[in-house]
Amino acid sequence: MDKFSGQKNAVQYLYPPVEPFDRQMLDVGDGHSVYMEQSGRADGLPVVVLHGGPGGGCSPAMRRYFDPKVYRIILFDQRGCGRSRPHASVEANTTWHLVDDIERIRTTLGVDQWIVFGGSWGATLALIYAQAHPEHVQHLVLRGVFTMTAAELDWFYGGGAGAFWPETWERFLAPIPEDERGDMIAAYHRRLFSGDLTEEVAHAKAWSAWENALATVHSTGVGGDSPSDYARAFARLENHYFTHRGFLEHDGQILAQMGKIAHIPGTIVQGRYDMICPPATAHRIAARWGNADLRMIPVAGHALSEPGISAELVGVMQKLARGT
Repeated sequence: MDKFSGQKNAVQYLYPPVEPFDRQMLDVGDGHSVYMEQSGRADGLPVVVLHGGPGGGCSPAMRRYFDPKVYRIILFDQRGCGRSRPHASVEANTTWHLVDDIERIRTTLGVDQWIVFGGSWGATLALIYAQAHPEHVQHLVLRGVFTMTAAELDWFYGGGAGAFWPETWERFLAPIPEDERGDMIAAYHRRLFSGDLTEEVAHAKAWSAWENALATVHSTGVGGDSPSDYARAFARLENHYFTHRGFLEHDGQILAQMGKIAHIPGTIVQGRYDMICPPATAHRIAARWGNADLRMIPVAGHALSEPGISAELVGVMQKLARGT
């Protein structure tokens, strides 16, 4: 889940735009090449940014949460999205492939430990990566926590969020025949992977619009019209991962394995009115973690660009830069 969906007044909290000093396509095997970039200070404090979705891709705005005089800012597009190739591909594309890709990036760049910064699906991936490779994680900074449980997916695709946004939910239901609406993930899956490009794009736009419409606390309930290529990759990859429940071994796996990272400090920034990833998940994770600082933002939804969330994340990164 998640894309950088913007509110212009969030920009006041961010650092000025900075251009990467390094861009490259990294061959990660299985026919995939992953776009990776570095910006900021080449010998700075390394931070890797994990974007949302799955399928959202990284954006230049994501560089702007970090002081470029302090941080070595590492962004990449996960398999199948953004500038990574092949585009919109779900072949050899699982959570564990992405964890291996993160490790390949770390070793390629010669990083021993780094701060891992991720929101929404990026927070999911950050937690899974940290549980798999705790020795390489200095600090976790998470936003809009999502743990890929059946309950979370049912909230967003089974009518929970729709109870608050009935008119928007009806638009999401509309392309699906009534007898298939009991499992919206499966119903969209059939159409997103039909092999008919026109059908795939139409349903990808409807899938993306539902999520985008609920991203901010001041939403009007209209998700806009995403570009076809972006929507198709975003929707196909999200649906693929959700269909397979994140390729986890069992429901609730992330919460059950929090003991593996109990020693790693973390900060969670959570919007109080997050309709996509409700705060109950962040609360449960923080309670089990024990070494996390949960910061609930009073008037904020889900998007990275919510002003209160942006301000808090910049403040968190400034504090880490000072070593305090």
